[in-house]
Amino acid sequence: MSAMSSPIEIDDEAAIVARARLGDAKAFSELLRRYEGKIFRLALHITQNREDAEDVLQEAFLKAYEHLDQFQGQSKFYTWIVRIAVNQALMKLRKRKSDRSVSLDETIDTGEDTVAREIAAWDENPEQRYSREELNQILSSAVDDLAPIYRAVFVLRDVDELSTEETAEALNLSVPAVKSRLLRARLQLRDKLTRQFKRKGEDAFAYM
Repeated sequence: MSAMSSPIEIDDEAAIVARARLGDAKAFSELLRRYEGKIFRLALHITQNREDAEDVLQEAFLKAYEHLDQFQGQSKFYTWIVRIAVNQALMKLRKRKSDRSVSLDETIDTGEDTVAREIAAWDENPEQRYSREELNQILSSAVDDLAPIYRAVFVLRDVDELSTEETAEALNLSVPAVKSRLLRARLQLRDKLTRQFKRKGEDAFAYM
């Protein structure tokens, strides 16, 4: 072991959490280092406000630190901290009263009619028309337009690549509810992106 290495570098989350529960500040700092980027990104997607997202990040980890003894270890620490962060982010939205559809307990109809919507196919591969940076910007903007109940599910499932079960646990939802919201999020995104690319394409051809 080199002089620069440290026991905290072990890749066993359970062991690090156990050390943090015993009051090891360095262990908790490792948990913060591992997940602060993902938690901030999730908070930013939900609140759509950088200052609020920074507050959510701090409040979530502060609450996690204060209640670490309540973490049973039956799920991943990340799943637990996500649930805390989502609750904090939704509280921010409720205080701002800028979005009335922020409750993750809201019943969502899983009707099949949503799937049947006709979505126009792109005339050409978008990657042939846009750079990767432009595509990322367009996608990010489309995600931000989703309602919070859909943004949270989409980011956890499709961006952070949590399983459906992990996403359900993190958001305190049933698996069918996660599947329904993810489906709707994907359909809404595809619809927005289809219209975006078709409009951009028409604008481009107008100048040719």
